[in-house]
Amino acid sequence: MITSLFRKSTPVNYALVILLAAAFYILYRIGNATGDDSADPLVNQIGIFAFVIGSMFVANFIIKKNSLSRDSSYTVLFVLLFLLFFPSIFEKPNLILANFFVLLGLRRLISLHSLKSAKEKVFDASLWIFVATLFHFWCILFIGLVFISILFHISRDYRNWILPFLAFFAIAAVFILLAFAIDKTWIGHFLNGMQTDVSIDYFTNVKENIAISVYASVALFFTASMFMTLSGRPLVLQTSYKKIIASFMIAIVIFVISPNKSNEVLIFTVAPLAFMATSHIELLQERIKQEITLALVIVCSLLLFFYQL
Repeated sequence: MITSLFRKSTPVNYALVILLAAAFYILYRIGNATGDDSADPLVNQIGIFAFVIGSMFVANFIIKKNSLSRDSSYTVLFVLLFLLFFPSIFEKPNLILANFFVLLGLRRLISLHSLKSAKEKVFDASLWIFVATLFHFWCILFIGLVFISILFHISRDYRNWILPFLAFFAIAAVFILLAFAIDKTWIGHFLNGMQTDVSIDYFTNVKENIAISVYASVALFFTASMFMTLSGRPLVLQTSYKKIIASFMIAIVIFVISPNKSNEVLIFTVAPLAFMATSHIELLQERIKQEITLALVIVCSLLLFFYQL
């Protein structure tokens, strides 16, 4: 029944997901309200929510535009469900913005298989990733995905390998100019983000421990499914799926090495995992297996969301 509802891509489905996202966002804000919330204007909260919704639909666009999914709305649903594993993400605007810009870059890289406007796509993807880096420094690791994409599709033209560096200098120049014109402390804040921290001593909160353990189990299941079925997928789509897997692995590395570590840094894994979950659901032939898989993810996400309020 649940899978039937989201099997088709309709405005009703998307409206339902947006309403659910709004409800959970409001519930979290109410459940975690403090005396300091008055300092966070309503327009800022609406802006954060808008970028959350924007990330869902950029992810949905990526998988549908590149024929990685049937005409379903599973992806936006899975993005929402995986975000609910770590509801404190709603209080991390920098991570939400960084993730949004990474997805804009990923959108260009996944579409590179068509070889249309290849140079523009490489430059745009690099540009968006470097913009994301301004909000969370270690997003810079996603530039590795740009070079992987070049290697897969357009490695023979040496000019393609130079484009990411041009994008870097463009963003660096704009950022430095803005920092000197508006607030020089931006530079110090950015440099502080370059630190690494591979310690796991932040795992002291029982709720966070349970959330990350369940999420890791779900991620392992869908990632294993993708690896096991990759060779049987259409050859023309295999490089796209490999880029999705690579983006997920890069996101894990970002989580491991980021300073001020918390579960919210796993936001960069959400969209790639949603892609793999959508692929798994659509690949299953038996309706009962689809229902059980989706129901389990829904139950886990809801229980963990309300447990962490």
